[in-house]
Amino acid sequence: MNIPPSARLLIVDDESVQLKALSDTLSIEGYSTTGFTSARRALDALRDQEFDLLLTDLMMPEMDGIALLTAARAISPDQVAIVMTGHAAIDTAVKAMQAGALDYIVKPFRLNIILPVINRALSVRDLRRTNRQLEERVRQRTQELEVANRQLEAVNRELESFSYSVSHDLRAPARTVLAFSEMYMEDFKDSIPAEGLPILKHVEAGARRMGQLIEDLLALSQLGRQPLLQGRVDLDPLARRLIEDLLAKEPWRRQHTTVRIGTLGHCNGDASLIEQVWVNLLSNAFKFTRERRPGIIELGCRTDGSATVYFVRDNGAGFNMEYAHKLFGVFQRLHSESEFEGTGVGLSIVHRIIERHGGRIWAESDVGKGATFHFTLAADQSTPAEDQNVPADESCRTGTPI
Repeated sequence: MNIPPSARLLIVDDESVQLKALSDTLSIEGYSTTGFTSARRALDALRDQEFDLLLTDLMMPEMDGIALLTAARAISPDQVAIVMTGHAAIDTAVKAMQAGALDYIVKPFRLNIILPVINRALSVRDLRRTNRQLEERVRQRTQELEVANRQLEAVNRELESFSYSVSHDLRAPARTVLAFSEMYMEDFKDSIPAEGLPILKHVEAGARRMGQLIEDLLALSQLGRQPLLQGRVDLDPLARRLIEDLLAKEPWRRQHTTVRIGTLGHCNGDASLIEQVWVNLLSNAFKFTRERRPGIIELGCRTDGSATVYFVRDNGAGFNMEYAHKLFGVFQRLHSESEFEGTGVGLSIVHRIIERHGGRIWAESDVGKGATFHFTLAADQSTPAEDQNVPADESCRTGTPI
């Protein structure tokens, strides 16, 4: 790095003749020099103004070069220095470098030696300044980010509280609309005009959908409000119970749908939230394979390095991967409501739960060929199948049909 010759040099040497000769020589080279035969006067000057480099004689009667260097660095921590010494005091010069000097010059001086040493020292000075500026910018940026994060957390808490309050307050009116619509159609079904019945059914369907939206909003808003209750979650009985519940709702599935369950092991997490993850993913798999003959649903796990990756795979409708970035957004749907029911909140809930457990979730799909949802938990929260003396790859991929 080429240092501009306008650098300010503070030169201290108790021998006035050598001080003047060095100052004049370096001035001719374009440097701005200020010289003192007194170390204490040099320190006073350093307190009043900034110098780019300190050149000090090592052996001086009033204060030696090491003491001067220590005092100078107390005034200006970034101060760089070079000590000047005779041949007999090189060991002392090394000690000076241990105290913070960047280099030393042996007297008598030779210009072709002293100039490269000064340039190197000034380069270090510039690097230190740049580094300190960068550190200050990082510190300021970190503080700004911390403030922004606190503000964002406060806004999120307010939004969650608002969402919870609105959803909670809307739940009763929606139930009222639904209940009175059902009562009216039950009590007065014979007297309802033919053209009015579809309108009432639209009201009932709208109230039912609104009720489901409100319930989903409540579930989503509560995720940020409730603490995680960590504990051991045995996933195999959980998955089998959830699948049996889904099959019980649609008994015809037992003839037309194959469900394969691999050995899942157990994980550490909030049992109720982990169950919500599996409920949503399995419900989606059942929903999107409804028209498949046969429908195939697989769930299991595999190891990926130190992580356990769980998956739910189906051969259902699938989706276009071009829109995968929208998959976990609130109220985002990749299929019309006329094709598949739903509010577009379920996967948002799953995403939030997985994030709160320190994991991640992603999906792979092809239109008309099904979808696979993968998710992980925090690295130390899962126990894969091989830790239970079960071959993880074989059991998780093949699974046991239900």
